Amino acid sequence: MEHDVAIHTQVNETIILLAVQCIRNILLTKKKKRRNRTIWVRDWINRRENLGASTRLLVEMRAENSEGYQNYLRMLPHQFDELLSKIENAIQKQDTHMRNAIPAKIKLEVTLRYLAAGDSMYTLEALHRVARSTIAQFIPEVCDAIYRALKDYMRIPCHEEWKRIEHGFQTKWNFPGCIGALDGKHINIRAPDDTSDYYNYKGAHSTILLALVDDNYCFSYVNVGTNGRAYDGGVFQRSKLAQALENNTLNLPERSIIVADAAFPLKTYLMKPYPRTPTHKEQVFNYRLSRARRIVENAFGILVTRFRVLLNTIDMRPKNVDSIVLAACSLHNWLRKTSDMYITHRCVDFEDVQQRVVVPGAWRTQLRTAMGSLPPACHSNHASRKAEAIRNAYAQLFETTEARPYDINNLYF
Repeated sequence: MEHDVAIHTQVNETIILLAVQCIRNILLTKKKKRRNRTIWVRDWINRRENLGASTRLLVEMRAENSEGYQNYLRMLPHQFDELLSKIENAIQKQDTHMRNAIPAKIKLEVTLRYLAAGDSMYTLEALHRVARSTIAQFIPEVCDAIYRALKDYMRIPCHEEWKRIEHGFQTKWNFPGCIGALDGKHINIRAPDDTSDYYNYKGAHSTILLALVDDNYCFSYVNVGTNGRAYDGGVFQRSKLAQALENNTLNLPERSIIVADAAFPLKTYLMKPYPRTPTHKEQVFNYRLSRARRIVENAFGILVTRFRVLLNTIDMRPKNVDSIVLAACSLHNWLRKTSDMYITHRCVDFEDVQQRVVVPGAWRTQLRTAMGSLPPACHSNHASRKAEAIRNAYAQLFETTEARPYDINNLYF
């Protein structure tokens, strides 16, 4: 009996040893297969340090052609260096024993080129010798870092800044009490998984950029991410800006207003054109409001001509599209506030005093139908009597004490 038990035990131990050996052999085989896969980067991409655009093309342009460098990245070399210093720590990864991390400088160059031209991942891969899958991964990360670093250049103004903006609208566009122009634009995106919410009235998929612009073509407030199916005041009324205006928490000057187009609701703080067949006095008001609204039209026009990725259908998830739009808006404000060359005189609409006409800015000839506005209102906006009274008071003011000769000249243009 004991002899049989001993034999049985020995057999079990032998089976266990054989099983362990089999498992070990399987693991060793898998490990060998894994070790055989040693080519992590294609050879031509691996020559990035010697032949990539960051090493060759941009170095030559920086030294010999600053204008070309600016056209390529939308900023001058010293501006690039300043921006890199602001975000380098946030975007630089650690090297590993398997491969070296992409340098922060190359990440920023690739991202800025993507924003500037909307180049495809294939084109960026060929130019900068960085794998397109890697590019698609780090572009949203770099955009987030840009937005965080430049947040101070795109924030809600304080009381004194509101007063300066109000003075600017008064002196430049003869609209007293105005502290901003409001509008929204569709940014076309790749059809997401839930396509119904992003399918807009133009038959494309989009997300909406809502922006309040000051007298200097800078964004005082932006809201991105609302799906393209939304319309007119619905985007605005769900925004934090609308809540702040309703609750009077923006520390605005007294009796200040925002100008907008017919897609938005008429409020005591939000003026829109008279509808249908206005009287002569109302036509004058509509024209003056249209002149003031040119600020936001020009801001959008400059934004999309400088950062042409916004002209294309962005092939990324909606969340990443939001990061791209916020980065572009932040860069727009930063460059506008720190450089006199970002927007030149003829880039935007300007007044010919002698001819008493508004001359369209150069961006309008470049972009005839670049970006669609929000669709017109599909429901009536029941304005309060107080809001109507404020608009009527402005109409009376523009026909009397604030009348300008060009109002009559341009009524029927």
